[in-house]
Amino acid sequence: MTAPAAARYVVLLRALLIVAAGLWVFSPTLYGDWLMDDDFYLPQNALLHDPHRLWKTWFVPGSLIEYYPIEATLQAVQWHFWHMHTLGYHVTNVLLHVASALLVWRLLARFGLRYAWLGGLLFAVHPAVVESVAWIAEFKNTLSLPPFLLALCSWVDFENRGRTRDYLLALGFFVVAMLCKISMALFPFVILLYAWWKRDRIGWSDLKHAAPFFAVSFVLGMTTVNAGAAFSHSHQQSGAAPQIGGPAMHLALAGQSLAYYITKCFWPVGLVPISPYQWPVHPESPLAYAPWLVLAAALGYFWLRRATWGRHALLGAGFFLLNLLPFIGLNSVSYMGYTWVMDHFLYLPMIGLVGLAIAALGMIDERYSAATKPWFAGAIAIVFALLALGSETYAENFAGPEALWTYVLQRNPSSWLAQNNLGVVDLELADAQKAPTLKRAEMDKAIAQFQAALVLNPGSVDAHTDLGFAYELTNRPQDALAQYEATLRINPHYGITQFHIAHLLESMGQIPEAISHYQEALLDNPNNNAAREALERLKNGKASGTE
Repeated sequence: MTAPAAARYVVLLRALLIVAAGLWVFSPTLYGDWLMDDDFYLPQNALLHDPHRLWKTWFVPGSLIEYYPIEATLQAVQWHFWHMHTLGYHVTNVLLHVASALLVWRLLARFGLRYAWLGGLLFAVHPAVVESVAWIAEFKNTLSLPPFLLALCSWVDFENRGRTRDYLLALGFFVVAMLCKISMALFPFVILLYAWWKRDRIGWSDLKHAAPFFAVSFVLGMTTVNAGAAFSHSHQQSGAAPQIGGPAMHLALAGQSLAYYITKCFWPVGLVPISPYQWPVHPESPLAYAPWLVLAAALGYFWLRRATWGRHALLGAGFFLLNLLPFIGLNSVSYMGYTWVMDHFLYLPMIGLVGLAIAALGMIDERYSAATKPWFAGAIAIVFALLALGSETYAENFAGPEALWTYVLQRNPSSWLAQNNLGVVDLELADAQKAPTLKRAEMDKAIAQFQAALVLNPGSVDAHTDLGFAYELTNRPQDALAQYEATLRINPHYGITQFHIAHLLESMGQIPEAISHYQEALLDNPNNNAAREALERLKNGKASGTE
């Protein structure tokens, strides 16, 4: 076998290893059920059933809460093929993730890293990526990363060869990535960071070349922001982010969030998925800002060493920090009403730290003698095996809502969201039971879960509404009404509760009041066909269950 043929054979074996590892790690999720938010994007997404969905997806921003037209279009295509069968959605996410892992290898190889392929393998099996890949609702994450990485590879090619074709490819792939997810918007800053890394400066030509990327980032970013505001307005949702404190609070929280994310990249143990996680932040204490001091010291040390390895460290760390910047809490964002951190935010940024780790492996390997290299290789193999095993075990918790929320409660007993969602699971189990005693037992478990959730978070509209629905199903209409009214005191325009209270009032014969609440439900969600049909029926003088 010739040397080139042998090299191609090695490349193929490494690619197959990355693919096989990725498929094995996520095999427990392939037959997983719907999880939180999945129904919003698919089963309960009214736009999927709209005959004008493609036009609205692309040219009517605000038809969905995000302006991600490529992501929304491909979700519609998936819905056409897979409908309620989750296997297809999970397979798509896993294949996109494996493709990204191969592209991470390709990108790191552009930088001449000896173990670039290990970077692809590390990304494929790292536990911090599990939430993005195993959660159907994060399709936008797995879909947007391949074009982002292709754009970055094309940009590196442009820098090395100066070909217009590579420049246009980079711009085109960046547009595609932005139309999949807005968090790709910091790409222009990444290419300026690359210019500094390559030439020790950022010149006018660099700014000129980056200008179209900044323009795309700004236009599509503002379109997405306006789309979210339009969607919230049309659905009578509050577009205001939660108020969590002043600038000092945000600064302290941002540093501590950074510390959390960096720790989970290097020590991915005890990850808790999609769960309320708000540690106490004390901005009045100097210790609250300690993570910023540590980060400044590390970056300062890298800067002093920039003539050698420090330049590479600044590139990798800069990539990580730039792409994580929108998610560390410097400003109030909607999700911060119940959690400071979410692991799927690491999906793109962690590639910078993956590159640093692989570069460090190469430097360490150079210092080992030939006799010790097998031991070094064995240690690396053990680390990768432990990471893959940890990810596969963690992915098992995404097999369904009961497994997921049970796991979350084990790790975070104060999670009202897990308590409430386990109650929803019990409600569904009760509905499936035929024996009255078993049905009642499951219903009592559900009611207990919702009550426990309200003890942890008395202001949860979901817990109040779900508890009210459970009371309604157990023929306790006054208790149900009390819970629904508690919800409306917190959020008068909550459409789900408006629909439930309308249905309850209709069953109690209070038709004028039911009509009013059905109308409110339609104001919140004009695509609520059940509310529309009920309203038309009542206006025609036919109450539920009567002729």
